[in-house]
Parts: sequence; C-alpha cells; structure tokens
Amino acid sequence: MAFTMHSHSGQFCPGHAKDQLEDIVLHAISIGYKTMGLTEHMPRTELSDLYPEELDTDPHASLAELAPRHEAYLVEAQRLQAKYASQIHILIGIESEFIRASYGPLIEKLAAPACIDYILGSIHHTAGIPIDFDKAMYIQAKDACGGLEMSLYQSYFDEQWVMLQELKPRVVGHFDLIRLLSDDPARDLKSWDGGRLWEKVLRNLELVASYGGWLECNTSALRKGLADPYPARPIAEEWVKIGGKFTFSDDSHGIAQVATNYIKGLDYLESLGVKEVWTLERTLVEAEKHLREKSVAISDFRESLRLE
Repeated sequence: MAFTMHSHSGQFCPGHAKDQLEDIVLHAISIGYKTMGLTEHMPRTELSDLYPEELDTDPHASLAELAPRHEAYLVEAQRLQAKYASQIHILIGIESEFIRASYGPLIEKLAAPACIDYILGSIHHTAGIPIDFDKAMYIQAKDACGGLEMSLYQSYFDEQWVMLQELKPRVVGHFDLIRLLSDDPARDLKSWDGGRLWEKVLRNLELVASYGGWLECNTSALRKGLADPYPARPIAEEWVKIGGKFTFSDDSHGIAQVATNYIKGLDYLESLGVKEVWTLERTLVEAEKHLREKSVAISDFRESLRLE
C-alpha cells in the first residue's frame, strides 16, 4: 500500500505549490496510494518570516491571509477525508515552520484540534533565514552564522535539536535539508570539523529514536538534483544502526510531483537493508479517535503503485 506522509497543494500554499487539493488527492488515488498525509505549511506570524514570493504585493495582506487559509485547509481536509474514505485513508497534519523557539507554543496550539493526526517537524530556516529557497538566501544565512558553511550546518542542527526537544514530532521532515544548496551536498559530515558536526547529527538522531519518532525518506531531494533522498546515506545508515524507523514521502507540491522518484527511493531503502516503512492508521473506538502505527512491507508498497 503506497502512501506519502508529506504533501502540499497550490490551494493552500499558493506561489509555493500548484493545483487544488482535491485534484491532488484524486491523482494519488489513481496511481495506487492507499494513505495520504496532508501537511500544508503552518501560518507564520511575523513579516520578517515571509518568503520573497509573499512580499511581491502587499506583505501585510499576505501575512493576514495565512491564519484564515490554515483554517480553510482544515475544513477542506476533513471534507476530503470523509468524501474519499472508501478509496484512500487521508491523514491530516501540519508542517512546522520552527523559525525560532517562540514558534513552539504556536505549533502546539495549531496541532491541538482533534482533526490533526500528526506534526511534520521541519526546519526551513537557520538564523531566521530560509536555507532552501535559493542560493542567495542560503548565502545570507551562511553570513548570519559567521560566513562559514560549517558554522551554518552547526546552527542548522542546533536549531533542529531545539525543535525536536520542543515538539517531539511524529515525523521529522527532510532531516538534512541543509545540504540542498550547499557548496558540496555530498561532503562527508563524519570527518568535517573534526567530527564535531557529526556529533550533533548523532545527538539529534538519538533524540528522535528516544521518543519513537520517524525519519521520512523524502524523495524530493532526487528531483532537486541530489544523489540521495533525505537523509543522505551516512545519516540513513546511522539511523538504521540505532533501530530507527522510516516513513516515506514525496514532499509533492502539486500533481506532477506525486510519487516522483518513488522507485528510486524504495531501492535506496532496500540498499540500506530496510524492509518496511511506517505510516499511521486512524480508527474510532467508541467515537474517540485513535492512531496506531502501521508497518508496510516495501514489497507491498511497490505492488500497489501504478506508475507509467
């Protein structure tokens, strides 16, 4: 049973993604998805946290639209969840924008409604500056961390550590997103900086494992030109070594990206010795929602996909 635990739509992430959410769900059904996690980006609260695409017109209006759009997302997600229940199991989540520690209470508040099944814990900023938007902003973030890429990486994993402690997200999004626009995305983190950076990586992995969180194998890295999905092989190998569990995601931003590079992603996991991935299943017991972890064999995942 194929699935994704990370997805976006142009309806609720305009300018960032494409297509209406219902059309994306229908496409997912058509190619064999049995579970789909909806994880639109959470609203931000500061003008300084808007992306350049949101500053092109009226920044104050862009900021004001975020909270109502989030509420509309929850309404639409529940409608689709009910409408297509016989065809696909829709999970409702939110992707965090943990730009600074003060966002923690807001994220916990946004995750409180009964319809929310999980938090996708992600870091897209370091020193308050996006690190995956474009190279120019990546360089700004590097400069804000002292001008050294090593320092930027250190800050990224330190800020991720704070996010993990605060939220303990069920799913950790694109664990090593920091390498996307790096000068050397394939560099060996184990030996860089005398191993001090690698100690931060291990610290974060061990924390996720300690509370039972999952790392997503996120295939969007492949469509963006990286050699490995997120996380890169050395991190993935360490995660397997400590007994960590993987979930699976396309991180799609529209119909065209649903299940992109999924076969390569599954091959990658199998090359690590991984035989199963994990998702969630929602059940009702005496009208009360319960979530259970569900294992999916990679062989079954492959069989359910209907890709051209």
